[in-house]
Amino acid sequence: MTDKHLSTQFDSELSAVSTRVLEMGGLVESQVAQAIYALSNFSGETASQVLKQEERVNALEVEIDRDLSTIIARRQPTARDLRLLIAVSKTIGNLERIGDEAARIARTVQRLLNSGVSSRLRLPVADLAFESELATKQLRKALDAFARLDTDAALDVLKHDDQIDQEFDGLLRKLITYMMEDPRTISSSIDLVFVAKAIERVGDHAKNLAEQIIYIVKGTDVRHNPLDAVESLVR
Repeated sequence: MTDKHLSTQFDSELSAVSTRVLEMGGLVESQVAQAIYALSNFSGETASQVLKQEERVNALEVEIDRDLSTIIARRQPTARDLRLLIAVSKTIGNLERIGDEAARIARTVQRLLNSGVSSRLRLPVADLAFESELATKQLRKALDAFARLDTDAALDVLKHDDQIDQEFDGLLRKLITYMMEDPRTISSSIDLVFVAKAIERVGDHAKNLAEQIIYIVKGTDVRHNPLDAVESLVR
């Protein structure tokens, strides 16, 4: 078997793994969107769908991990190829945790419904939907950047991370105000604080994905570095 043939096979294996990562990313993006829909519409059926989809996400993580182990054992990659496989392993971990956050939101919806909370109760669900839109947009950009190994797009994700944090802070203040003005909202508002935090974590995981893309391309771990230092590296 020629070296060229081996190289072609290896490239094919890397491409197959990357495709499965994007499939997993699409699933968790859908999970987050469905979880917020379930919350906005008090839909127990949609919440159940989110929890069912979690099983597929978990299965994909295990399958991709197994494929990575096989590739590393057979091909013994080095340099950028090895960085790609390491980054993929971390990426699917982040995607699985995004799925966990979506499932957490879905379980909150089920708990609210079981407690008899009315959809007419004054709560900032629309604000949560906006925060979720920001987070899913970040996730989508990070996945697109992964598909192209585009460091500029990854850097753009890092630049917009603060928007979600600011939205979370504003939501927290609003929920505290609601609890002070109407004690009936205390229990539900506390649940929504955890929902808001779950959405914020989705944004954090999207940021982690973007950092892994820069690591693959540049070979430098940029975690915990100031944005201007990361930008200098990318540029």
